[in-house]
Amino acid sequence: MDYLDYLDASPGQRRNFKKNDFETDWTKLAEGKFGQVYQVKMKLWRETCALKVFDTTVGNDNLYSLRPPLLHLNLKPSNILLDDHLHVKISDFGLIHWEEGIKKKLFMEHLTARGNINYIPPEIFSQYCDPPGLSFDVYSFGIVIWEILTQRKPYTGCSMTTVLLNVSHGRRPCVALINEQRPRECDQMISIMKQCWDQEQNKRPPFSETVRKTEALSEVLKIPGPIDCHNSSANQYSLESRSPFFPTYEISSPQLPNLPADEQCSKDSVLSLLLKKDFGSFRSSVKREHISTQFNGKKSLLHYTVASGDAKSVEHVLTLGAEVNCVMAKGYTPLIVAVLNRLHNIMVLLLEHGANPTQGDEDHWTAIHFAAQNGDDRAVRLLLDNGALADPREKLGWMPLHLACQNGHETVVRLLLTRLSIKVIGEGEEVQKRTPLHLAAVYGHTDITKLLLSQGADLNATDGSLSTPLHLSAEAGHNRIVRQLVKSGAVVDGADKRGHTPLHLAALNGHKGICRQLLSNGANPDARTHQGWTAMHLAAIKRHKTTMEELKSLGASVNAPGESNWTPLHLACHQSEAEMVAKLLAAQANPNVIEDSERWTPLHVACASLSFPSVLHLISHHADVNAASAEKATPLHLAAQHGNIPIVKALLLNGADRTLQDSSGSTPVDVAKRQGKCEIVQLLEK
Repeated sequence: MDYLDYLDASPGQRRNFKKNDFETDWTKLAEGKFGQVYQVKMKLWRETCALKVFDTTVGNDNLYSLRPPLLHLNLKPSNILLDDHLHVKISDFGLIHWEEGIKKKLFMEHLTARGNINYIPPEIFSQYCDPPGLSFDVYSFGIVIWEILTQRKPYTGCSMTTVLLNVSHGRRPCVALINEQRPRECDQMISIMKQCWDQEQNKRPPFSETVRKTEALSEVLKIPGPIDCHNSSANQYSLESRSPFFPTYEISSPQLPNLPADEQCSKDSVLSLLLKKDFGSFRSSVKREHISTQFNGKKSLLHYTVASGDAKSVEHVLTLGAEVNCVMAKGYTPLIVAVLNRLHNIMVLLLEHGANPTQGDEDHWTAIHFAAQNGDDRAVRLLLDNGALADPREKLGWMPLHLACQNGHETVVRLLLTRLSIKVIGEGEEVQKRTPLHLAAVYGHTDITKLLLSQGADLNATDGSLSTPLHLSAEAGHNRIVRQLVKSGAVVDGADKRGHTPLHLAALNGHKGICRQLLSNGANPDARTHQGWTAMHLAAIKRHKTTMEELKSLGASVNAPGESNWTPLHLACHQSEAEMVAKLLAAQANPNVIEDSERWTPLHVACASLSFPSVLHLISHHADVNAASAEKATPLHLAAQHGNIPIVKALLLNGADRTLQDSSGSTPVDVAKRQGKCEIVQLLEK
């Protein structure tokens, strides 16, 4: 074998290894169906490592360079490895692969044989023989996210058949199992997870987009203060961290009472007839003694019969004396089951037999809650006409109107508004105090926003974070809703709990069009958060170059002082964002402005951040190379401390004085000696 597995040569680099790159003493650690794992020692690095060698029958010798890209098809937690630094390594590529002409049944056997049933997307269960695409692994990743967030295994206790039926019908692991006491950023991860496991392949995001979103979530916005020449510790000035979107508390529908798995049906011939959809035989076989039988999860025969969708069978079971308002373990009634399955004729039948439309489950979700969330206006109308309340609240305070507004179901919203007062329309749910208008705004439902405003909804109502609908829509990037709210008289400079105005949030997220709208309608371009940051600061820290330019063109100050007098240029230098530094300087940012605490200029910050391109940009715009900090340290002192030869040379070539002393009497060469930077010492002593 010429090529074995590949390992990381260094962070960001990979290479192929030949057999003679390792010493001859190989110790087999494990062996499986697809290959072997050996303990080996590398000749060059003298390091012991584990090496996995694939069986050559798994794939040809260009396994890692296939075009189009190689699909994993086996993505699950056990194949996601972490090193000591929590760097992720994906293992077991190529163990499952699709070959032209392979039978769907055989491919499924390969998948399920490795315990992958929980991670297989629904399209694979169909009868079509299309090869798996890139969205296959994206779906699997969505399930992995759920496992990480819940620390549970999906579909625990369910048979393979049950999982197959659930996934095929669009059901997923229960989102409600994710801990409610979670970081704000977790809500956006939940949104990403739901996109990844979407029922439709073309709606699942590419991994490149997912990476972009998750990196934005993991980035902590912190600005360290100056580093003293004689002390490597740094003071931290915290810039407020905020996720790209406001968190939204989403409520998931309960899992439906599925028809029983094959093994359960074999124990009960009546249920097996339902599964086979042999409804005629079912009706002739059901006896009165079956009616009171309680199945798994406290489900009754009526629950199963309703889920089957056959109205005649439901009526027959009811005539045999079934309790129409019986409840399952979680409190779901047959009426709720019918609503979840959009079985309108069965809803009518149940209501005629006395089904209570106001009865809720254990979380106080009533049938109209589920109908509103699903956008089933026919069911909503039917329930309202049969005594259902238009404004029941589940245990967290959500009304059907909240759910319809969140999910963009305009027809349902219109129906509910005919039964609700203006006071109720403006009420918030209990968790985050968000009104229906907040939800319509944050989710981008323009027509519903207009409808609520026309009915008198308070466009300046604040939620638990003092955010208005304008805050939410500006942060989420919904231009049309921002335009509608501003046109209707929304306060453009209102501040939330952190002092963020809608302009701050639009700038933080790079929505330059919304910035333009807000500034054109009177927003203060230099308003500050509680920590003193302007919209220009936030655009700089998030690297939104075009947004920064838009803010500048509309009157925002490029030299606005923030906390400790840090300007946007200080931030860009700290972030080593050379292109942003150049953009700010081109917009007349002052390269010699001094921050308050340690009296550092942007050039000090760039030297401490080891950003050579930023240093060059600053020098070309006449930055003072001999500016002294509060401790009389010059940029050259900092460059010498960190041992950056290119920066030291650039400073010297542009007039840096190597003889200047800091407050301790040390010259740059003294600092370099103290830090053991021999090359810098030689350079400075020439």
